[in-house]
Amino acid sequence: MNKFLVGMVLVALAVPRPAHAFCGFYVGKAGAELYNHASKVVLVRDGKHTVLTMNNDFEGNFKDFALVVPVPTVLVKEQIHIGDKRLVDRIDNYSAPRLVEYFDEDPCEVLKYKMEGEFDMLLGGGGPAVPKPDAAIRHGVKVEAEYTVGEYDIVILSAKESDGLETWLEEQGYQIPAKASAALRPYIKQNMKFFVARVNLKEQKTTGVTYLRPIQIAYESEKFMLPIRLGMANAKGAQDMLVYTLTKNGRVESANYKTVNMPSGMDIPLYVKNDFSRFYASTFEQAHKKSDYRAVHTEYVWNANSCDPCVDEPLTPEELRGLGVYWLDDGRSSAPIITRLHVRYDAEHFPEDLVFQETGDQSNFQARYVLRHPFTGKMECTEGETYKKSLPARHAKEAEALAKLTGWDPHEIAKHMGADAPPPSDPWYKQIWK
Repeated sequence: MNKFLVGMVLVALAVPRPAHAFCGFYVGKAGAELYNHASKVVLVRDGKHTVLTMNNDFEGNFKDFALVVPVPTVLVKEQIHIGDKRLVDRIDNYSAPRLVEYFDEDPCEVLKYKMEGEFDMLLGGGGPAVPKPDAAIRHGVKVEAEYTVGEYDIVILSAKESDGLETWLEEQGYQIPAKASAALRPYIKQNMKFFVARVNLKEQKTTGVTYLRPIQIAYESEKFMLPIRLGMANAKGAQDMLVYTLTKNGRVESANYKTVNMPSGMDIPLYVKNDFSRFYASTFEQAHKKSDYRAVHTEYVWNANSCDPCVDEPLTPEELRGLGVYWLDDGRSSAPIITRLHVRYDAEHFPEDLVFQETGDQSNFQARYVLRHPFTGKMECTEGETYKKSLPARHAKEAEALAKLTGWDPHEIAKHMGADAPPPSDPWYKQIWK
């Protein structure tokens, strides 16, 4: 029987990106430049109960930046927690698109097998000085609460007018994105609050780490959503966001945008193993283009207790609780369903915030691509000769699949495949009078 090797390669999305940010926006001291590019968000949902983990990266100095994120209500200090970045890395690695390697058996004998996995991690990022409330009253801004939690100083604001909030922030010395007022306005109309976090440098030094840990907030809301419009205010082009949801009732999909599964299960040439990041970046770009740049793409759906094939051990109950899955303690509920959604969004194609829904669909899915190693030993049997003759057609199908998935030039694919490349086809006119 065929045996296989499972390899998970963490995907570099499109091109290397210097900064990552949550779906709010960053405000910087005058003269500072900062652009959102990508984000990783873990969203635990049970009825109205929501636990949101924001894993933030950004360009710049910790002391110069603040993160502004709309929240549905004023949070008490106990609703804010500093998370463990390792857990975000764990769920990211565990659910990432993957390669599966099969080793062909000897047509005359059974082949031994081996199995191994590999994975990588990303870093997280940060935030600035929280304005003092003195000037707030003049602009219809109210400081609802102030806390220090871990390495963050946090202020929760409400505002009557977006222009007033924008002006107030500017008066405190922040460089506001040009589109900030328009981006803030819809949230103010919904009576949402604004969660502003900065780095407390003294507290940050006591953490013993050189990065900023994730911020977690727990709240209740009728809406199962993420506010992406605000994050476009200082975006430079389209942004990538990975959303990992943990829910009780099946896979999660977008309720207001089309949700599609990534292409999966195709056999592709062996050389892709050493170029998997570029392969998947191109595959995602092709899939996104096919959806007219308006779809949310599903990369993984599975019960958190199991996986097949696995690239790592399933998350433990303690790790799931660390991400906010509180209901495991009741002794009756089963492990959550993990859904991994990949969103590449901009203002033109994603004019609304992301709204989610649990579908009840319990079926499994993963973005998975297959490498099949031909048997290269001696084959002293008739079946061996038949097997060898079948390989060129198989390699041609792999090359065709790779070109279709990625949009890569077939001639370049053939060049990289080397000895495995399918033989060149005859010109069309030679096929007429064979």
